Amino acid sequence: MRLRPARTFIVEPNLPGPLEPLRKLSRNLYWTWNTDAAALFERIDRELWRATDHNPVRLLQLVTPERLHELAEDAGFLEHQRRVAEALEAYLKRPPILTVEGLDRGDVIAYFSLEFALAECLPNYSGGLGVLAGDHLKSASDLGLPLVGVGLFYHEGYFRQEISPDGWQQEVYLDLDPATLPMQHVLGADGKPVEVSIPFDGRDVWAQAWRIDVGKTPLYVLSTNIERNAPPDREITARLYGGDNETRIQQEMVLGIGGVRLLQALGIEPAVCHMNEGHSALLGVERIRAAMEQFGATFAEARLPVTGATVFTTHTAVAAGIDLFPPDLVRRYLAHTWQRLGLDDRAFLDLGRTRPGDDGEPFSMAVLGLNLSGYRNGVSKLHRGVSQRLWETAWPNLPRELVPIDAITNGVHLPTWVSHEMGELFDRYVGPAWRDDPERANWMAVYDIPDEELWRVHEGQRQQLVLRAKQQHTEDLLRRGLPAREIEGGRTLDPGALTIGFARRFAGYKRATLLLRDLDRLARILGNAERPVQVLFSGKAHPRDDGAKALIREVVQASRSPEFRGRLLLLERYDVELGRLLVAGSDVWLNTPLRPLEASGTSGMKACANGVLHMSVLDGWWWEAYRPGTGWAIGRNRVDDDPEAQDAFDAESLYGLLEDEVIPLFYDRDAQGVPREWVRRMKATIVTYAPRFSTNRMVSDYATRAYAPAAAAWHALRANGLERAREVAAWLERVRAGWNAVKVYAVEDDGSEVRPAGAPVRVRVQLYPGPLQPTDLKVDIVYGRTGAGRELQIEAEAPLAFLSQQEDRLCRYEGSFAPDSGGRVGYAVRVTPCHPHLPPVICTGLAHWA
Repeated sequence: MRLRPARTFIVEPNLPGPLEPLRKLSRNLYWTWNTDAAALFERIDRELWRATDHNPVRLLQLVTPERLHELAEDAGFLEHQRRVAEALEAYLKRPPILTVEGLDRGDVIAYFSLEFALAECLPNYSGGLGVLAGDHLKSASDLGLPLVGVGLFYHEGYFRQEISPDGWQQEVYLDLDPATLPMQHVLGADGKPVEVSIPFDGRDVWAQAWRIDVGKTPLYVLSTNIERNAPPDREITARLYGGDNETRIQQEMVLGIGGVRLLQALGIEPAVCHMNEGHSALLGVERIRAAMEQFGATFAEARLPVTGATVFTTHTAVAAGIDLFPPDLVRRYLAHTWQRLGLDDRAFLDLGRTRPGDDGEPFSMAVLGLNLSGYRNGVSKLHRGVSQRLWETAWPNLPRELVPIDAITNGVHLPTWVSHEMGELFDRYVGPAWRDDPERANWMAVYDIPDEELWRVHEGQRQQLVLRAKQQHTEDLLRRGLPAREIEGGRTLDPGALTIGFARRFAGYKRATLLLRDLDRLARILGNAERPVQVLFSGKAHPRDDGAKALIREVVQASRSPEFRGRLLLLERYDVELGRLLVAGSDVWLNTPLRPLEASGTSGMKACANGVLHMSVLDGWWWEAYRPGTGWAIGRNRVDDDPEAQDAFDAESLYGLLEDEVIPLFYDRDAQGVPREWVRRMKATIVTYAPRFSTNRMVSDYATRAYAPAAAAWHALRANGLERAREVAAWLERVRAGWNAVKVYAVEDDGSEVRPAGAPVRVRVQLYPGPLQPTDLKVDIVYGRTGAGRELQIEAEAPLAFLSQQEDRLCRYEGSFAPDSGGRVGYAVRVTPCHPHLPPVICTGLAHWA
């Protein structure tokens, strides 16, 4: 029998008076990027610090009273504690670094994500999406941006990876207790935990709120694992990406609908909501419902301010990565929601479809997010074009390049990912500004670092990585029960060898095994005794992705071959801590996705910030970032429709680069043992990429290009009881009803076939407005170069001015444009709706072309 307690409660550790500051320090994740704070907790008990996955709350619960009293009398420890406590207080009180015109005082941005990677002791993340979300919160804190995070707490988290003796990934789930983690109950005015209800399939499900402090930024997470829920409902938030489609839609209801209700319960009315992928798209639906009730508005009227005040970021490059739900499942779970919106099932389902009315098309949360947001973006410049191709059917009246999806390239939170030793080097030469305001730091001072000093720091990082890899690998082999000869025999990792790192989520398109394509050639590369090379792999496969698990097994089996033993290794249990060691201690960071399927990728940004040279296919961020003389480009720009041929081409390029450039450069040493040209490239890598690909730059981009316009639309359309929203909604209804009657009758220009660059081309247009008025319409020229197939590449646009309306209601417009480049140039005429109070962030999707 299993005995259950009659009641449970939380016991706070008794800290001696002098150690009381540790309580507050342990509850704020500031220590995840302040290495001095992390060192303070490690100083309490190094082994316990590691055993708790660097969890200061659990550390203080488990450390012996004797050790605490010993520390309370340790002058050195108390001085260290004082320094860290004062640093945190100064950080929390610091005025904002970023001020954004258009954000009013009191405006709050709510950032919704299904996962957040903040610390290894909080396994609420699976990969890059969560890492990006965690870094977003940290940089918002650094900049002083008024942002709150909203997510879920998974009481079994994401799985802990173990590799079986045959090389197959096993998933182990842990039971996470919030009482032992750096998070706290959110309490209401009555002192009781805040709970919100979400209407489900004929019942209410309740979610309890917890708060995680990320510097100045609060993150609120919801859990359904509470007593008042039925046992199946308590499991809704058990695991990240666990369960089936039904579990997924339940989780997304808790995140989107429950998250909005939580903010309302806390008295937070965000001016802007940011959806990090489509998982939280239902937040738009819930905000519309709330506005309808608050203002007595129709769906169309309430939709406008909500759409204008919502930002949607897509991270996927393939349709298969999108959450799709059968219509019957949506009807089952969301009927209560659309009824309160005054919609029927078809109108609601069409919000998540690219082909309205097609009941054979599943409901897409990403399409719902696109339809209920005013600003949309991909996560790199290349990904913007990929996203426009992926979603162009949602805007059938717009050419692909005008599909309203922008690009804000991802970044990384430098203080989190730059190693302690490298960070101290930056402090001395670049100055402390690199931590909080990297775009304004003096990165050129990196060139002043003596080569010997930079190389010494980097070699120390590699040695730390190799030591950790050896220890962990030995522990894992013993756990698997493998024979001693496999542990002790053959070569071992070399702390001085050229070390290539490959660590990321295992998925087919990332091609982790591209390096293994020609094992004989790879054996020659890795087995050179005079110029040794070693490769460290790490990463998890999705629990249901057997194809990716097969790739992990292929790497494990290769590592056991005699020719690769001690030269090729897969490190299991990939997490934030291991990731930090890998991006700091590798010499080369390898990335081999099948272009253009890597939306951005951020692991290479972390490596570059540590001076690690990047070697990657020109995909994601590397397509816009690569500069000769820093890292290397694999395969150049070739893309083959045959994946097998592409793999062969890229593998040949990869091997050639290693043999002809990378390895010779690394081992070309002077009398002091320093590879001068390699170190020069390290410096160029840091200077070129660290400030440009930080989340401080990224969050600043979101603030100016997305948040400020969204907040402006929110305030303008909600003013005076939705006065403008009601006006614009009525106008849009009239425009949509009469849009098909609008016709372009004639387009004329001056007719010259050849003209000098810069000479204006005057264009005259006649159109019939149907039942609409000339003031309802905007007429523009779009122009640019044309290819051999005469397809127009839109590069710029110019407005046409309304001249007059004739008795037959024909309207005359006129204007000009001036192409400034040679070659064949073309233009087209575009007619779109126009209203003075329609915010520019809202795209109607209506257009006529001539």
